[in-house]
Amino acid sequence: MALNPRRLRAIVLNAAVACVTLVTLLPFVWMVIVSFMPRYESSRYPPPLWPSRWTLGNYYELLVRRQYDGAWFDYRILPAMGNSLLVAAISTLLGLLLTVPAGYAFAKLHFRGRERLLKMLIASLVIPGQVAMLPLFLIFRELGLVDSYAGVILPSLAGIFAILFVRQATLGIPDEMIDAARLDGAGETRIFVSIVLPLLMPITVTLALFLFLGSWNDFLWPLIVLSDQHHYTLPVAVAAISREHAADGELMMAAAVVTTLPVLALFLALQRYYIGGLLGGSIKG
Repeated sequence: MALNPRRLRAIVLNAAVACVTLVTLLPFVWMVIVSFMPRYESSRYPPPLWPSRWTLGNYYELLVRRQYDGAWFDYRILPAMGNSLLVAAISTLLGLLLTVPAGYAFAKLHFRGRERLLKMLIASLVIPGQVAMLPLFLIFRELGLVDSYAGVILPSLAGIFAILFVRQATLGIPDEMIDAARLDGAGETRIFVSIVLPLLMPITVTLALFLFLGSWNDFLWPLIVLSDQHHYTLPVAVAAISREHAADGELMMAAAVVTTLPVLALFLALQRYYIGGLLGGSIKG
């Protein structure tokens, strides 16, 4: 049976998407496979595509406290994971409390200097965050916030991208709906909580996912501001291990899997809201 052009085009597009997906997933699959290989097997040439023997030894060495030459030793990955979870959760909650009302204000409230302030925020997006790290570190040192969780959390709270993301979605809410609530006597706080926030729920969940992922994966700033090993977040702890075990590819891949799995589970749990939020923001802009 001959295929019509429309069906043939759909098959070609689906095949192209499947190929791109396979190429995208290949490094992740390779990472998981190598993490179950015996030590130093992945360094052989050519690299094996399948373990000669599946083992949990790399995960055991990474996660379990053990005795070595009469002394207890561990990489402190689980405490670092708890630190990352704490920092990411607080950063996400406080970030939402600051950026969602700010995005709504830039979209629907009229105040003096709004357009000028918005242009300044957009212009500041072109400045790399690394430029501000040295002066920020000096300020935090004077404030006594170095080597503290507050020092890690504070710089990421009022993200410009998050404010613009919420503003873009809020523009899609009809002004008539908000004006009608004002005519009924509702205050701005009640309008935001009772009308705007429920409509922004997919955007808020998507933004929460972005903020959590950004905080969980943040490496450079925690590396600068944290010095006590007991305060290390997960990326910093894994980087500390890599300095001593750079040649242990299997151990480092196990660390990468441990770092990736929590955020992957969170993404899969919230993917319905995530996709809805992205589509909603793109259409309403």
